[in-house]
Amino acid sequence: MIGDVVGKPGRQAVQNVLPGLRREYDVDVVVANGENSAGGFGVTPETAHDLFSAGVDVITSGNHIWKQKEVVPYIDEEPALIRPANYPPGAPGRGYAKLGNTAVVNLMGRVFMSPLDCPFRTADEVLREIGANGNGNGMAILVDFHAEATSEKQAMAWYLDGRVSAVVGTHTHVPTADPRIFPQGTAYISDVGMVGPQNSVIGTDVQSVLEGFLTQMPKRFSVPQGPVQFNSVLVELDADGRATDILRIDRVLP
Repeated sequence: MIGDVVGKPGRQAVQNVLPGLRREYDVDVVVANGENSAGGFGVTPETAHDLFSAGVDVITSGNHIWKQKEVVPYIDEEPALIRPANYPPGAPGRGYAKLGNTAVVNLMGRVFMSPLDCPFRTADEVLREIGANGNGNGMAILVDFHAEATSEKQAMAWYLDGRVSAVVGTHTHVPTADPRIFPQGTAYISDVGMVGPQNSVIGTDVQSVLEGFLTQMPKRFSVPQGPVQFNSVLVELDADGRATDILRIDRVLP
């Protein structure tokens, strides 16, 4: 699972790093959160193509999924680009993707976020829909929980422990040091981090962000150049779909 990919620097880092990581770790499925891949806000068919061509199998998203108008028709056409499943009925796109015996589910939190439908009850509905009845059935299920509050993320992991293979947090762009396996075999981390400029404020130009905080005036944010951090986690599963390990894999590109 690759953290939030920010702008062109992030996409280029994925293209440079991912092929080698797939070979080195013999990775079966790669998931990346791509909701910031288009100039830092949203995703377009072109930015999605960049990630798919680099070896990403499924692109997840979050609160910025609708920032680029081109995504609205595209998300209905591309089953490997998903949006949070707890958007209300009628929203374009899908909340999960299936690749053989692997399912990737996208959910979004509500604490300090938009008031979407309940992510916990939505998780129950999605698991019923994909025919999942808990770890041990041979299905690998990864949940990208795009949320602000670590408490809500941890609560989701406890709620889904033993029913999914992994609950991985995205959205804050800050990698956390709490990867663990929950008692019933679900891997967890509060936030994977990001793939974006290291000398930034969560991937955004420092000066623009500082001016915004100091003046409280609207600012146009941009994605700076410079060294790029690549944050990801590798989740290893047994034959029954239970997590046996979760490992941070981080790189810095000049």
